[in-house]
Formats: sequence, structure tokens, C-alpha cells
Amino acid sequence: MARLKLYIEYEGTRYSGWQVQTNARTVQGELIGAAKTVFKTDTFELYGSGRTDAGVHALLQVAHLDVTTMLAPQIIRLKMNDELPADINVLEIEKTSKNFHARHHAVARSYLYQISRRRTAFGKRYVWWIKDRLDVRAMHDAVNLFVGMKNFQSFTADEPEEKSTTVLIEEIELREVGDLILIRIVGSHFLWKQVRQIVGVLAEVGRGKMSRENIHRFITHPSAEPAKLTAPPSGLFLERVYYRGEARLKEIEPVMSIGTRIR
Repeated sequence: MARLKLYIEYEGTRYSGWQVQTNARTVQGELIGAAKTVFKTDTFELYGSGRTDAGVHALLQVAHLDVTTMLAPQIIRLKMNDELPADINVLEIEKTSKNFHARHHAVARSYLYQISRRRTAFGKRYVWWIKDRLDVRAMHDAVNLFVGMKNFQSFTADEPEEKSTTVLIEEIELREVGDLILIRIVGSHFLWKQVRQIVGVLAEVGRGKMSRENIHRFITHPSAEPAKLTAPPSGLFLERVYYRGEARLKEIEPVMSIGTRIR
């Protein structure tokens, strides 16, 4: 049995997240269905590097597939893409070590969030349109409060009693590109809805309705307030999954243009 490493992109709008669920359409479920057709068997296992929530997209999800086959990786990629819907695409498949594990061996994940400062006819499914004027400088000044090994109990829908809420955030970058505000968050791993709640709080800072002191209090004392501010999934992309020795992305680029500026 061979172990294959898959690089996958998907537009998550139509899916109930990555992980297989009963009576729900998921990205992993679609990939498993395609693999059954290609390999003409259900004797295989497919593991992703981690879950993405309903409506969240991925620019480069990583998975590993254990299967017995004589097909070359490039042929497998072509055949699987023939079976997959247009909003899921296998970018590359390569043979890997039998010891490689897509989730356990990942050392960091990078998420990109796109906020639009104007209504868009083209990018609605890929941005969060915020009508209010945002103070980007205030948002930028607040991001460093999240960096480091912190307890993000206030920034997750997970049950703190069931798992650790301590997460290492390596960096948060914020950049303006035209009418877009791009936020990249890199961390060891992420809790359920953590990134979207961080973005929601930063948006409140931009609106002038929240201060650095509020954020500090959320991190040092449990609060339900960030949950009320959770940003929509439409603007969130799993950007990269990093493994030991891999170089990190440097430039932050928008996933797509939202149209031409008039002035």
C-alpha cells in the first residue's frame, strides 16, 4: 500500500466544512467519493491536515491517502479531478514516506482573511463586506496583542474542558490592497472559529468600538464577547499548511480582485 500526499484547493461555499459528516456535503466526502471511483474500491484511507468550517475555503489544503494502486500520481490527479465538482481541485499528488502524516507532522498553519470596504458584484463569496469606515491603523496596532503563546479560551467555540485552548500565534500581518484589507494569521494550530473571532474583534477595533484593553482582557479572562463578533466564513481561506523545513510565504496577496477602482 502506497502513501500519497495530496495538495488540494477548494471553494467552500457549498460545503459543510472539510470533515465527513452524516447527511451533509463535505470536501473530504467528495474526495472519498472520487477516490472510490478512480480506484474501484473503498479500501483506502484519506486524512486531512485539519478541519475547515462550513463555508471556509482552502488555497492549499494537504491530505495523505493510503491506497493500493499501480497508477502514477499524475494519472491519479487527472482521474480524481475528472470525478470532482468544479469547486474542488487536486493541484498535485506525490508519493511520500509511509511515516508522513498530514495532520500530526504539520508544524504551522496559515490563514488569510479578506475584508472588503465596498460592495462587490464579483467577490461576495470571498470577502466580508463591512460598510462602516475602518481605522486600519488602529487594527494594525492591535494585532500584536494576539501574537505569542496565549490562552484563547475567549476566542473559540470549543469546550475548554475538552481540549487545551493554548495556541502559539507566530505572526499576524495586515495589509491594504485597493479596497481590500488582508489579514494573515500564522499559528501552530487553531481552535474552532478562533481565526474568525480574532478578525471580528479586530473589525470592532477598526470601527472604534473596541480598544486594546478589551483585547487584553479577553485573553486574560474568559469572555463570551468575541463569539458575538465572529466574522463570516466567506472571507476565510486556509492559505498554507507548513511542514518542517518549508519556507514561509512572505508577501500577502489577495485571492482575487474585486473589480476595477473608479478613481
